[in-house]
Amino acid sequence: MSMVVISDAVAEKLLQKHNVTQDEISACFENRLGKVLIDDRAFHRRNPPTLWFIAETTSRRLLKVVFQIRKGSSHIITAYEPNVDEMRIYEAQGTL
Repeated sequence: MSMVVISDAVAEKLLQKHNVTQDEISACFENRLGKVLIDDRAFHRRNPPTLWFIAETTSRRLLKVVFQIRKGSSHIITAYEPNVDEMRIYEAQGTL
């Protein structure tokens, strides 16, 4: 597994806006069972690509984790509880 990198600004936003901790994100990477999907919507296109998956934390909370791979590390963009549409997409394309 690559190293998970969370900038101070992103860590603060995750805690304040989504009540998501760095430990929860790390747990999601460890617990991921399904595929990593590419977010290819025009507004979300980046270089390198925006990737995402849905997985459980150790407390069984489901999170959508959005990140980029840069220099071999997973750089977190955001993480939050997925909505119904995101769950449907991931169940159809990933494995949940």
